[in-house]
Amino acid sequence: MVVDSELEALVLECNLIKQHRPPYNVRLRDDKSYPYITITREAFPRVLFTRQVRKNGGRYFGPYTSALTVRDTLRLLHKTFPLIPCGKSWSGADEQRPCLYYHIGQCLAPCAGLSDPAAYEKVIAKVERVLSGRDEGLVDDLAADMEKDAEALNFEAAAQKRDQIRALQSMLEKQRVLTTDKEDRDVLAVVKDDRGAAVQILYIRYGKLIGQRQYILDGSADSSPGEAVQEFVKQYYSEAVEIPKEIILPVEIEERNIVQSWLRQQKGRSVTIEVPHAGEKMRLIDMAAQNAEQALHNFREQAANSAEWADAAAAQLQEVGGLAEPPVRIEGYDISNIQGTAPVGSMVVVDNGVPAKDEYRRFKVRFHPESPNDFAMMHEVITRRLRAYLSGDPKFAKLPDLIMIDGGRGQLAAALKARDQLGLTVPMVGLAKRHELIVVPTKVRDVNLSEQEKDRFGRYVYDESADAGYTYEDVELGLTTPGLLLLRRLRDEAHRFALTFHRKLRDKRAQGSVLDEIPGVGPRRRRLLLRNFGSIEAIRRATVEEIAAVPTMTKNLAQQIKDIVEGE
Repeated sequence: MVVDSELEALVLECNLIKQHRPPYNVRLRDDKSYPYITITREAFPRVLFTRQVRKNGGRYFGPYTSALTVRDTLRLLHKTFPLIPCGKSWSGADEQRPCLYYHIGQCLAPCAGLSDPAAYEKVIAKVERVLSGRDEGLVDDLAADMEKDAEALNFEAAAQKRDQIRALQSMLEKQRVLTTDKEDRDVLAVVKDDRGAAVQILYIRYGKLIGQRQYILDGSADSSPGEAVQEFVKQYYSEAVEIPKEIILPVEIEERNIVQSWLRQQKGRSVTIEVPHAGEKMRLIDMAAQNAEQALHNFREQAANSAEWADAAAAQLQEVGGLAEPPVRIEGYDISNIQGTAPVGSMVVVDNGVPAKDEYRRFKVRFHPESPNDFAMMHEVITRRLRAYLSGDPKFAKLPDLIMIDGGRGQLAAALKARDQLGLTVPMVGLAKRHELIVVPTKVRDVNLSEQEKDRFGRYVYDESADAGYTYEDVELGLTTPGLLLLRRLRDEAHRFALTFHRKLRDKRAQGSVLDEIPGVGPRRRRLLLRNFGSIEAIRRATVEEIAAVPTMTKNLAQQIKDIVEGE
């Protein structure tokens, strides 16, 4: 791809690496979700805990290594400054009576229209100074105000300011002073071994260490430290919350001038990259390197423990299920609905004991019985998943070593029928919630099972009485054994994933139309139907022929629409 400058080439390369994740490039990997403190962009900003950085105009401080530290800091900020403690957003209009926080001096009550925006803005400015490390003079100002209140015999206000000073001093003591020049800088260090590299960042603001973060770099085993650091800088600062005035690197990078120009363009002001060889800045790099070494050691230890635990879990499940090999890829399935409304199915995957989230799948269940039928819904989901594999669908190209069904014998029997009707032999087990029993099927005789029947509209028809020819054994494992723990985590993840999708559909249904749930009815057909009939009630009263007369509509789809809207 030809571009106009080296700077454009750098940006393009960075974006392509993030998009395609090529295996032979150094790639930034961060398994943790670090906490931040954000000041929202509103008429009366709130100071909140968050783990997600959004481009919403708010200001973010962090990341911090400990959520407990962040919550403790927020508690002290709310004790020191009259911020909005309830987490609600207010316009400043007189909307309700002030609560107790206002009466004890811990909130300016914008919800009651009692807060002056200018006064509140001054409070937020002080909070920003504290979080940025620019807290000089804050304690002195509060002390001066306390003395004035005491001289005016306003002892209650003076005591309140005394408590604020103590809380502020307690919080500021945790910010370690590293430099005396009061500059904003990020300090990077890299530690490599034959398995990869770890990068440590120290966030220094106004000369104080306010946070740190560790990253593991994939694909860096054969790269030089300079290449690893260069790729990290490009990938990290393309999405960084804040770019400081100075970035200190442990080694020289080949594209230093280009990267520096790009960072200046990103920040909109001067940014300097330095590679010190002695002095105070080198001391900061040594400190970061010690932390990076510890991070890489922890990563190696954690990876070894995870692999050992996954092997133990697989071996135990192999024994329980009578499998020929330990299961590496395990898929878990669950159904979520409320009285048959907005039924959905979920498929979650673990590979070597690690969640493979890019292979999770969701299913809108097409079976809509008059009363909820989890067995039929599970049968449909398993049928569709395995049929997709047989048809060569790339989204379902891998067949699992083991399938875990969330439920007891009924749900497992439905899944086994679906598997056997398609002529596959994927091992399956169920996990019953009540006693955490693993339900293992045992084949007792061969049963001729035909393909799943459908009615004239192409919908699933489930014969619950059909015998699949299995008996079942309940296997009880210790609650902390690796095999059961892995299945329980898989079951809980399948439930979470299904429930999230179900809530999304349910909310969409509440705000939208039943037409949104009909396969084959997209935005254009929905618009044409409503333009022709005016409402769902009018579609319900219309005949199949009248619905089929709508442009782009087919007779079969018209019949399906008629059946679904009549069933509402």
